[in-house]
Parts: sequence; C-alpha cells; structure tokens
Amino acid sequence: MSRVVVVGGGNAALCAAIAARVAGARVLLLEKAPAPERGGNSFFTAGAFRFAHHGLDDLRRDVLPDLSEAEARAIDIDAYPEARFFDDLARLTENLTDPDLADTLVRRSRPTIVWMRAQGLRFIPMFGRQAYRLGDRHRFWGGLAVEAVGGGPGLVEALYQRAEQLGVEVRYGVKASGLRLDRRGAIRALATRDADGFHEVACRGVVLACGGFEANPEWRARYLGPDWELARVRGTRHNTGDGIRMALEIHAQPYGHWSACHAVAWDLNAPPFGDRRVGDLFQKHSYPLGLIVNNRGERFVDEGADLRNYTYARYGREILHQPERAAFQLFDQKVVGLLREEYRIREVTKAEASTLGELARKLEIDPEGLERTVAAFNQAVQPGEFNPAILDGKATRGLTPPKSNWALPLDAPPYLGYAVTCGITFTFGGLRVDTRARVLDTEDRVIPGLYAAGELLGGLFYHNYPGGAGLMAGAVFGRLAGESAAADLG
Repeated sequence: MSRVVVVGGGNAALCAAIAARVAGARVLLLEKAPAPERGGNSFFTAGAFRFAHHGLDDLRRDVLPDLSEAEARAIDIDAYPEARFFDDLARLTENLTDPDLADTLVRRSRPTIVWMRAQGLRFIPMFGRQAYRLGDRHRFWGGLAVEAVGGGPGLVEALYQRAEQLGVEVRYGVKASGLRLDRRGAIRALATRDADGFHEVACRGVVLACGGFEANPEWRARYLGPDWELARVRGTRHNTGDGIRMALEIHAQPYGHWSACHAVAWDLNAPPFGDRRVGDLFQKHSYPLGLIVNNRGERFVDEGADLRNYTYARYGREILHQPERAAFQLFDQKVVGLLREEYRIREVTKAEASTLGELARKLEIDPEGLERTVAAFNQAVQPGEFNPAILDGKATRGLTPPKSNWALPLDAPPYLGYAVTCGITFTFGGLRVDTRARVLDTEDRVIPGLYAAGELLGGLFYHNYPGGAGLMAGAVFGRLAGESAAADLG
C-alpha cells in the first residue's frame, strides 16, 4: 500500500512527493496528464522564485554559489528582507492575505530554496527578465532576481529526476476522482480513473497539489464572472479544479478569493491553452515602457503604476473587459532595445509603421482615437530622468488614467504595436489549510490524512500577487505537506 499519494505533477506536487520520500514514506505520484504533458502550470513559467534574502553576498553563499567574481562585480541586487516580502503580500492583496499562511510562506521561503538546491536544482540570476543593463552593471529590481536553470521546463525536469532517483512511483494519465473516508472521517483511499477504468488506491495520506480551476470554463464563468470562459489559458489544459471538487465533496472548507485570479497580457492569437514549444513567451510584459490602448485608441490603465512584478497579474482582467477582449501595447524607438525577449519571437501579433495612423490601421485600432490619445499623452508628460529599474517618478500631469512612472513621449518612429488579450494563469480561490498544510473542514477541524499545496491552496492571494510568489508558495507548502503527511503517518 502506498502510504502517501500525491495528486498532481507540477512544482508543488513534486516538492511534496520528494519531501515525503526523504522523510521515509512510500510515495505514489498521480499525474493526470500523459507523460509528454507532465509538469502542470510549472512547465509554462519562467521558473522565478521570490524569497527573502540579504543581498548578493547572501545569495552567493548557498543559492548562487557558482556565480563568478566577474559576474558578481557587474550585478546590483538589493536585499529583500522578510519584512518587505510580507509587506508586498499585504499591500498587493489589500491586507487580505491570511497572516499565518503569509508568515509561513515568507519565513520558509529561503530555507526552501536551499532545500531545493540540496535536491539537485540549480538557480541563476534572471538577467533577461528582471534586470536592466545600466552602464556596465545589471540592475535587478522588484524583489525578484533568481530563476531555476532552464526556466519552467528545467524546473520540472530537475524535480522529476530527483523524485525518480529517490524512488517515488509516478503514474501518468491517472485522474483522481474522489476521496474515500473511514468511519472516523480519515482518508482511507483515493478513487481514480485511467484508460482501463475506475480504481481505488488504498492510502492513509493524500496531498492535493493538482492546480486550480483556470482550465475549466464553466467554473471560470461561475466564480470569476461573465466572459471569463472566453479567456485564453496560459498553461496546462488539465487544471480543471478536480482536487478542489473532491475536497469540497467531503466538506473541506472553501477559502480565499474565489472571484479573482492571476491573469496577464497574452498574445491575441495564442492558442486556447499553453503551447509547450512556446512556453510562457506569449506573455507581453514590457508595457511599463510604452502605452496600452483598446481598439478605440483609448488608454484604460496606468502602465507605470508600479514595477511590472506588482501589476502584471491584475492587468489581464482589465484587458478582458475591453471591446473584443483586446488591447495593444505601443512603443517607439527610444525603448525598443529594452523590450523583453518575448517581443522577438516568431509567434507574435505585431505591426510596425512610420506613423500612428498607419499603425492603427494595421492593428485595427480607430486611427483618430489613437492619434488623439497619443497627442494628449505626449502633452501631459512631465520632465524628469527616465530610469526603468526604479520607480522614477517621471509621470504625466492632468491625464486620466495617469502614467505614474516611466512616462516618455511616444514620438520616435517607426512605432511598434503588439496585440494582446487576457491570459489566465491560475485562480486564487481554493481550500483552507493550517500552517502544516493540513486541510480543514467547514468547522475548522483537520481532515485526517488530507493535505494541500500549490494553486488550490486558498487564502494567500487576493486581487493581485507579487511575481514569483506562486512557485515559491507551491514549493514551501508542497514541502510542508509532504513532510506533514510523512510525520503524521509515522
């Protein structure tokens, strides 16, 4: 009998499986996807982890020990103390984040990164996405500086290698369909379905780490609201809320912000679900350097409200509410060299033109509306020093919505425009757990033998989230769930 069964196949599930196995438990991991599609949403990420640290010297000690002296001399990374991490969580979630869960995430973030390195993962600085080269130095910004080698695909591959090395049994194409309890209300088995039919796996501990309901259009419309069934899904097609549903059926407690999600600017012609060949490169995250307009040529958000890490996860929903669920990111030659790598892939919906009117016609934006918007914006730009690595305060005046930072006139042709829509990443509503990742029922009692981690854990994120916190939470609570399950089962 497998003593601990982990449901899911991404970062959180693998951390749980590895932790439980290291603690001495026999572990079975059930991945709903076939082997070529394994990895859940983790595969489609950049592999970025947000964690507390004391600056570059601290990181070099046991997170980035392979960094050379020459590389270190060319890097500026500010300390990111626990207090700032906690404050970012509180600020972005409008002070709704569960303080106990947030404290657990923050305090265990750096030790978990070190633990992951001990399991064979390697990390590198995020030069391409989280740093601007200013002079002869790379200036990192926004509390996020480190990614797994190979990004999301590299993260998934390394975790699977470690799990298999430890003797974790992995079965692909197996969908968990129900939780079975004994007369005491404790887990006794997991119902599953595969190509051969229905089965039950006897076990005393189950870790649910199989994602939210972002790939379930009916649930999106039910909980997120009108038109959310029309959003593109950034990642896997397999995250349809199965784990949440199974837990609610045995009276687990729903928790968190069920009507909110992480959603970003995603290429207008991207497929309905993530493309494993393109990965996360359909995203378009250099918008703070330019303007965002709808097809009427109107701006509708403050592109410079904050550093990208703190706005990108909520701007997708603003795009969803625009006509035809479309928006357009506009740049001129002053900033083209600063655009992220995803703007240079072949699979991109873009246009280039020497005039704004021509650009508008190519992108099917109202030309008069766009010219009027850009003229008003350029006139509202105030003098100041442009610095993309900090909140530079170079803003507009007398404009609604304003641009609070990095406001440069759009006046250096040829102009570039990129068409985007809403891409949903993961949902915020889920299950309530305690600080040992044990699932609670509707009377706040622990359901013996049931644990949860990853996207289906509710209570951490409300309205918004800081970039890199999702993978970090998955690793922290995944490890915690695996260790708790092994300890509770003796």
